[in-house]
Amino acid sequence: MSIFSPLLDLFFPPRCAFCRHILRPDETGMCSRCEKTIPRTKNGGRQSGEFFSLCISPLYYEGYVRSSILRFKFQGAAHYADLYGSLIAECVKEHLSGSYDLITWVPLSSKRLRKRGYDQAMLLAMSTALKLDDVALELLVKHTDVPAQSGIGGAERRRANISGVYRISDEEFVRGKRILLIDDIITTGSTLSECAKMFKMAGAAEVYCATLARTRE
Repeated sequence: MSIFSPLLDLFFPPRCAFCRHILRPDETGMCSRCEKTIPRTKNGGRQSGEFFSLCISPLYYEGYVRSSILRFKFQGAAHYADLYGSLIAECVKEHLSGSYDLITWVPLSSKRLRKRGYDQAMLLAMSTALKLDDVALELLVKHTDVPAQSGIGGAERRRANISGVYRISDEEFVRGKRILLIDDIITTGSTLSECAKMFKMAGAAEVYCATLARTRE
């Protein structure tokens, strides 16, 4: 621990990643109230999709969870990745233990990465892998920058928007492997399906997905 930590905590006290209330000394990442009340999915929020066998998500994308993820993605709250990784890892242990060989993430384009300064899905994957005593590998490249999926309505339009924008960095490496693909949110599943399709075309045996949050059905 840095000798400056107590001073920093005095002037910038750590806050809950969800409700933003100041944390007590015995709380880390989120407060005890949010621990009990944030909208958690049942049975891992399981969803199937095109080209991937299963996607699990510990939380629903609503309320404090939604506002927290927006801060994580767009307001520089990259440090939330530690807490988020713990939540995803718990869900993976419960629902996908032993089902995958490699962990990776849905990457940003180089243009979006320069603008944001960090790749939030990469941070999630690395944090999750660390909690699972594993490593996350960069297996996908987003070679074309397209409009954000969040600004496009309808599954068909979203599917068309990201068609062909990803490629596998090393096809030999993924051939025959079971992939665990990590992202922040699943809505229509178009992005995960497009990435999973590329893995399947490269010879991956199976693709599973894990996101921090999902929309309700």
